[in-house]
Amino acid sequence: MSFQVKNNIHWVGKIDWELRKFHGDEYSTHKGSSYNSYLIREEKVALIDTVWKPFAKAYVENLKQTIDLNEIDYIVACHGENDHSGALPELMRHIPDTPIYCTKKCVKSLQGLYHEDWNFKTVVTGDTLSLGSKELVFVEAPMLHWPDSMFAYLTGDEVLFSNDAFGQHYASEFMFNDRVDQAELFAECIKYYANILTPFSPLVIRKIKEVLGFNLPLDMICTSHGIIWRDNPAQIVEKYLEWADSYQENQITIVYDTMWESTRLMAEEVAAGIREADDEVTVKLHNLSKTDKNDVITEIFRSKAILVGSPTINNGVLVHVAGLLEEMKGLKFKKKRAAAFGSYGWSGESIKIITRRLEESGFEVPGDGLGLTWAPDEENKARCRQFGRDFAGKNAIR
Repeated sequence: MSFQVKNNIHWVGKIDWELRKFHGDEYSTHKGSSYNSYLIREEKVALIDTVWKPFAKAYVENLKQTIDLNEIDYIVACHGENDHSGALPELMRHIPDTPIYCTKKCVKSLQGLYHEDWNFKTVVTGDTLSLGSKELVFVEAPMLHWPDSMFAYLTGDEVLFSNDAFGQHYASEFMFNDRVDQAELFAECIKYYANILTPFSPLVIRKIKEVLGFNLPLDMICTSHGIIWRDNPAQIVEKYLEWADSYQENQITIVYDTMWESTRLMAEEVAAGIREADDEVTVKLHNLSKTDKNDVITEIFRSKAILVGSPTINNGVLVHVAGLLEEMKGLKFKKKRAAAFGSYGWSGESIKIITRRLEESGFEVPGDGLGLTWAPDEENKARCRQFGRDFAGKNAIR
């Protein structure tokens, strides 16, 4: 499969309808994904990125139906990660001397992955590659989201090949932003940002401002995953600037796990107290053992404040809570408040553990949390509701 993107630019990638997990089990892809590879046929021919290794042979065969491989003058590797470069070894068996343009760190990535000394040509920001009347302009984009990442901009057509930035894991036969369900699209976009790019938000702002400073006209953004932005592509750039700026909505998210339902009952009563104190705030509850982790992280990203609950087990917390706390530490959320709660029978360490981990993750934790013994009776249910009212009224960010 291939199709025209614009003028002499064609998509030659792969739509992965069945993908449900990415980066091992680190990222859920409920709606599949795509590996976007682009062929630019001007006086010179450039291929931008390939696809993931499981589709390598089919990719190369599809490419052969589109062009004689020996007519490819340049390969551009915007990023060395396997889902972008997995078909390179199969492709290079056919055209081993074709130069590969990439960053210096991308050379390290590709050599580390495939142990081949291909004809690498390293580039830095501002370097160009002539395709005849048009040229590719390279812009390094380290940590968006790997140290080796870069963008490529095609003059004349005014197209930005944005690598992993502005993409989403979203399979669609339509492939353009104006042809897909907008609610689905932006739900996948914010999930992608929340789970992958949040730790690099300061770099996102800096890089976008740098690229905007070039004053390059922008007609289209060709991403590495998901759809292509051709209708008002600036809208996703504006969203990234918004999401990168300590993003929050008027939402409080409660996440917990429970053994014998006592911590669940606490969560529900705390939620009721929040609603009593503020009927305009959105309150969402998620049982971590039953809800997709990446969807939970997306809701935390949206929130101005969160509460995390777990019973105590073996002087610690339940494994799903521990995993989320570890994940949040790496994501480095900014300007969000948090509190801990949980039920216990004997020792009650979970509240202190959660509180400490929340503080280590950068949350503002103004209190000691709420711990209750055994199942909450009516008196303790009232305490939970008051805890929720206090959290909404005094502790949540306005």
